[in-house]
Amino acid sequence: MIIRGLYVITDPELTPDAGLLESVGAAVRGGAGIVQYRDKRRADTGYVQHARQLRELTRRLGALLIINDDVELARSVDADGVHVGRDDVDLATARRVMGNRLIGVSCYNDIRLAHAAELGGADYVAFGSFFPSAVKPGAVHAKANLLRQARGVLSLPIVAIGGINADNGGSLLAAGADALAVISGVFGQADIGGAARRLSALFD
Repeated sequence: MIIRGLYVITDPELTPDAGLLESVGAAVRGGAGIVQYRDKRRADTGYVQHARQLRELTRRLGALLIINDDVELARSVDADGVHVGRDDVDLATARRVMGNRLIGVSCYNDIRLAHAAELGGADYVAFGSFFPSAVKPGAVHAKANLLRQARGVLSLPIVAIGGINADNGGSLLAAGADALAVISGVFGQADIGGAARRLSALFD
């Protein structure tokens, strides 16, 4: 399973429950090869059902499904992996639960966290936010040069995140990113499929 290309992340505000599958389907048909299901509410009784539906959809369309933070849900729906941050389950526990499935780790703007993640058995690391993000306005800021440094010392795939769109994503690929993780740059657009196609074209 390759972490490369357009990596879209759902958000309850931009991908509400009623239109979740339609929005994700449009993004995948537009070229997204990785979908992360992220819904911190969890109290919603549809949370597990939505994950199962996304598993069916992504499998049918040939995309990977990553679950944000919830290793038990990821395993129960047979997702391809889980993504964890500093306040989530630790990497060792995630690996015990996930077995040989993918584990991604948020490293913000800290290459030391990425080194630790690589040594701990992560399958990919994510850095950002590289640009201002409407979804996470208080996110830690990272500079593109961090990607160049990471590319020189890490063997893992590198994902860039934060305010990315078709106009600025190319600079992050040039700096060393393997994948671009996008939320509002796809799901916040009137034409989700078109936005995904424009971002996916950066990898051609």
